[in-house]
Amino acid sequence: MKIVYRFGFFFGGFSIGLVFLMFFLSGKKTSCAYGPDARVLKNIQIKSIRYSESVQELLNTNKIDTLTLNSIFKGADINFGESDTKSTPCKTYRVVGDLYEMDVENCERVATIKTLIAR
Repeated sequence: MKIVYRFGFFFGGFSIGLVFLMFFLSGKKTSCAYGPDARVLKNIQIKSIRYSESVQELLNTNKIDTLTLNSIFKGADINFGESDTKSTPCKTYRVVGDLYEMDVENCERVATIKTLIAR
């Protein structure tokens, strides 16, 4: 079989597979959380989020909405250099967003925002 035919069959099957995946995965809440940042942020977002007293006061005085804090997680990065990933039972991560930085204590069932710093 000629190499041109092999490439033709390969790309034909590949395109059918892509169409198949697009058909079955469209509209579903699928995500690709393969990087360490994405896995940690997804893990934090699925838990109930609590706020420390200092963060709650800051939210009240500056009239920052909790939806604003939740939207920070969408485009945020984790600074692993300033995070404490070895502590037990809860790990503490430095979440760096466009407008704010926060320290999040990530426990088994609850994520607590400990500090909130405007950038």
